[in-house]
Amino acid sequence: MGLPDLRAVRETVFVREQGVPLALEWDELDPHCHHVIARDGNGNPIGTGRLTPDRSIGRMAVLAEWRGRGVGDALLRALIDRGRDLGWPELSLHAQVQAIGFYARHGFLPHGERFQEAGIEHQAMRALLDADNPVGSRAAAIAAALGVIGSARRQLTIYSRELDPGLLDAPEVLEALRRFAVGQGETRILLHDPATPQRTLSPLITLSQRLPSMFAFRAIEEPGDQSYPSAYLANDRGGYYFRPLAGRLEGETCLHAPARARQLKTTFDAVWERSRPCTEYRALGI
Repeated sequence: MGLPDLRAVRETVFVREQGVPLALEWDELDPHCHHVIARDGNGNPIGTGRLTPDRSIGRMAVLAEWRGRGVGDALLRALIDRGRDLGWPELSLHAQVQAIGFYARHGFLPHGERFQEAGIEHQAMRALLDADNPVGSRAAAIAAALGVIGSARRQLTIYSRELDPGLLDAPEVLEALRRFAVGQGETRILLHDPATPQRTLSPLITLSQRLPSMFAFRAIEEPGDQSYPSAYLANDRGGYYFRPLAGRLEGETCLHAPARARQLKTTFDAVWERSRPCTEYRALGI
């Protein structure tokens, strides 16, 4: 992998497009990094990224005409897999703020305050590879939800008390649920208290009324089920975000835990079968 290929992408994106000074773009770490590069059908470089000796992902860049086509996802997966091959238990990165959701879909959670780097606002993020990642803040909770939703294939299950204000009404989470539904993903939601989100005009109910075939709600009525203290999201690709106490956002998440995700899904399905449909959530005329 030659330096000209790296320059073709990184200087186009970072220096000419984003205005990063050339002197800051290239550093003493580059010769010691693991680099990945994406090419088009003609072999031209279109994207790149690197993994530094201090176990940090960086210099993620994709040419403008190739964005939104899965190139960045492929690059990031390759870097994460390289970290696994090296036996590293954790990876970190500095995400440009507008890219937080992209990294969250791959299991990275924000930590610390935002900061300026090369004149651009950034957020530190990290991920434990194939292990439970602790969730300790609202920002991390939103990222965990984005990860579970964004990595789902066709089915998502949500076990909640009252549609989790502060989490399931966050704009970025609602947008992720909308994209999942538009892509023909089915979301099933179990609720302890369906009346409160209806009374407070939860935006998730409004979204479900626009896409009624992709969302289903049921209300938990059995006394034994009502005593369950926890809440969670789980998907059909081994991802989950579990909160021991439903009234708090603290918990744990992992996008590569199929046994745990199946366990949560089994619990969910049993309660789903004995709960009632929330017909009160249907829009008029549906």
